[in-house]
Formats: sequence, C-alpha cells, structure tokens
Amino acid sequence: MPSQDPFSPWHAAGDAHDNAAAPSAAQRAPGARVWPVGALCLAIGDALQARFGAVAVEGEISGLSRAASGHLYFALKDAQGQLRCAMFRRAAQLAAIEPAEGDRVIVQGRVSVYGPRGDLQLVVESMRRAGLGSLYEQFLQLKQRLQQEGLFDAARKRPPAALPRGLAIVTSPNAAALHDVLSALRRRAPHVPVLLVPALVQGAGAPASLRAALAQLYEGIAQGRLRRADGQPLHIDTILLVRGGGSIEDLWAFNDAELARLIVQSPVPLVAGIGHETDFTIADWCADLRAPTPTAAAELAALPRQQLLQALQHSHDRLTQALDRYGMEQQRRLQWAGHMLARPSALLAQHAAQLQRNAQRLRHSGQQQLERQMLRLQQHGAQWPRALQTSLQAQQQRLAQAALRLRMLDPQQVLERGYAILSTAQGEIVRKPAQLQPGQTITARLAQGSATLQVPPHTPHASSQPQPKPPPAPQQKLPF
Repeated sequence: MPSQDPFSPWHAAGDAHDNAAAPSAAQRAPGARVWPVGALCLAIGDALQARFGAVAVEGEISGLSRAASGHLYFALKDAQGQLRCAMFRRAAQLAAIEPAEGDRVIVQGRVSVYGPRGDLQLVVESMRRAGLGSLYEQFLQLKQRLQQEGLFDAARKRPPAALPRGLAIVTSPNAAALHDVLSALRRRAPHVPVLLVPALVQGAGAPASLRAALAQLYEGIAQGRLRRADGQPLHIDTILLVRGGGSIEDLWAFNDAELARLIVQSPVPLVAGIGHETDFTIADWCADLRAPTPTAAAELAALPRQQLLQALQHSHDRLTQALDRYGMEQQRRLQWAGHMLARPSALLAQHAAQLQRNAQRLRHSGQQQLERQMLRLQQHGAQWPRALQTSLQAQQQRLAQAALRLRMLDPQQVLERGYAILSTAQGEIVRKPAQLQPGQTITARLAQGSATLQVPPHTPHASSQPQPKPPPAPQQKLPF
C-alpha cells in the first residue's frame, strides 16, 4: 500500500475507485496502477484540496461571463499564468464588489479539478479589489455602521444658499485644490467673500486637524466672531470641504467616524469636494452635497455673477410690470370716483333706485308668503270636518261591537234561553251530581226569580261505576 502522504493520489482516491474497470495483471506495468480518467481527476482534486485548502489569489479578471443561473465564470491571469475560476450565485450575491472585465482583484476559494474537462479551477468564495486590502474593508464596515446611525439620511441634507453672503473653505493652504477652488470663485462669483480655514488633509494627524478646524469654524459662526478683511462682520452661508485626488491611503483622513459626526452637525450647508469623480469617502456621504471635484464644489456653492444679474433683471422687470398694472387699476378707480363725485345727484338716484327695487322685492316676497299660508289654512279647514266625522263613526262602530260582546257574555242572557243555575244552601254552584245528597235542598236561579228544590232520596251519588238510568219521570210544571 502506498504511503499516506496527503498529496498521494492513493490516499486521496481511497478504496472507492479500486474496483472501477480494474485492468488484468497482464495489462499492468510492473508496479504501476491503471487509473480511470474520472477517478484520477477526482483523486487529483481531493489531493489538491488536502494540500492547499483555502487559498487567496491575486490577478486580473479576464473573460468574465454571467450564466442565467447567476454563477460567474472568469479567469484570473497575470504575466506568468492563468487560472480558471467559478463563483457560484450565492457567493456572487454576497461579494463586496461587482466584478468587471479587467479588474484586479484578490479572491479566496479552494482549488479543484473539473472532471468533465479535466481543467484545474478555483471555486471562488469571496472577492475584493486588489490594492485596497484592509483599508477598503474598514471603509465598508464604517460606512455600514454610520449609515445605520442615520448620518447619511437624505431628509436632513440642505441645499447650499443660492446667494451666499460668504463662503468658508476648509483645506490645506498648500493644496492644489485650494487654487482650483479660488480660481473658480473669482471667475463665477468675485463678489462673494471667502474665509480660509487651514487644516491638514493627509497623514496621521489629518483627522484631528480637520475636526479642530471645523469645530473652530462652527464656534465662530455661532458667536458671530468672523470678520472680513475690512473688519466688517462675515456671514458664512456655505462651507466647502475640499481636497485633491489621491489613493485610498491619501484620502483616508476623510474616512474618520468622529469627523463624519462633526460634519452632520454643521450649522450651515456643507459641500464636500474630495478627490476625483470616482473617489468616495465617508465625508462625501455625510455632507449636505457631494461634488465630484473641488472645482465642482465651488461651482455648486456660488452661482455665476452673470446668472445672478440676469435673475435680478428678471425680478426687476416683473416688479415694474406689477407696479404698472397696480397704477393703472388705481387710476381707473380714481377716475370713476371723480366721475361719480362730479354728479352727486346721479349717485343718489342710483342708490335710491336700488333701495326701491329692494323694497319692492321685500313686499312681493311677504305677500306671496301670506298667500301660501292662507291657502294651507283653507285646505286644512275643509279637511277637518270630514276627518272628524270619519273618526266619530269609527269610534261608534267599535263601541257597538264591544257592547255586543258584553251582552253575549252576560249570564242573564243564558238564563233567558231556559237554563237555570243550581246552588246549595251554602251558595256553592252545583256542577255535577256528586255534589248532591239525597233529601238535600238546593236553589234554582231562573231568568225571572228562583225556586227551592229537594233532591229525591233515590238520587245516585257520583261514583266510578256507571249506574243504570232510571225510567224517565213524568214531566211536572213547577208551581210558578
């Protein structure tokens, strides 16, 4: 058995491939193993993975293509070699950058062999731009943290003053950017006074210097201590924070968290013009307005003098036209008033005629209202007798029906039809034979008067056994 060297294909392939298409002993060279192609590719890939593990590779992107599945395929190359790479969709979505053809990047991944073609390839798991290293990663982390704090919110950003009374420039006195800014301001707005607030813009001490310069400027604005060259008060309406282009290391002073928090506290709009158009710093994101260059920052902070003069002329023309219209309207009203005052009798006649028309309308309106009320009264007077007669007839009919029902329920009416009411000496109404005893005296109430009767001795008592009916007795008239 071969040694267990991690780079050994025997160890990498394992026993899974020993039985695949095993050649006969006659076909084998003495001491050699015959590998299937797929098994050998797999063994080489496993051996490379075991030997190198995760690797970081720097090179230039070439032949970049994006599949419909979202996977990226490209090659990393330099002067000495080229390596095929595959970056699957999930890793591509999480990448810190959007790769482009020709970008120089550093990728991390694992080496493998693509068996169907036998190609050596690198499966990329992460990617960043080369040359930025940890600085760029720090920039991204700081940007994300400050964005979560709300320092980049667009709602708090303010536009620069359209007609600034004064501008403050925070930069190095020796910076080429200062010359560009001053040249642009002299060309566009020579009437606007400028205050230079010196600060370091590069190096280890630059962040602290920039913070101190801004804090001093904020205090001067708040207390009104700023003065022009002639001693007159200087009102600052916009601050320019500028610096020329450079590498990420040169511009790193503007990626300071404390400086970012100080920028958002500016009492007036702050315009950042740092580096070139492709350069972005934390200060750019925090400023009220980001300019691609220092010169552009000056142009955004001050309108050209000629444009201001044109705007003033336009406002002057509009004001003149408004005054002319107002004067003409007042003159017309004055002429009308003079005409009416010159003929007071005509004015009085006009008002008298109006008063007469109003009185006539009032009288006419009152007469119409009275006539409508009289008509309604007449209509109601004709309807009331009929309604009263109808109601009286209905009440009489209901009364007659009630009287009829009462008569039908009167016991006297029942007696008039030949019925009698029997009662005992105690006044108890007799309803059944069981209440009677032989020889008992009872009273019969008739329609007219009453009679006393005696129960014969043979009258049967009420019992549960039925009794035979006696023969009918001869009818006798009562003695009344």
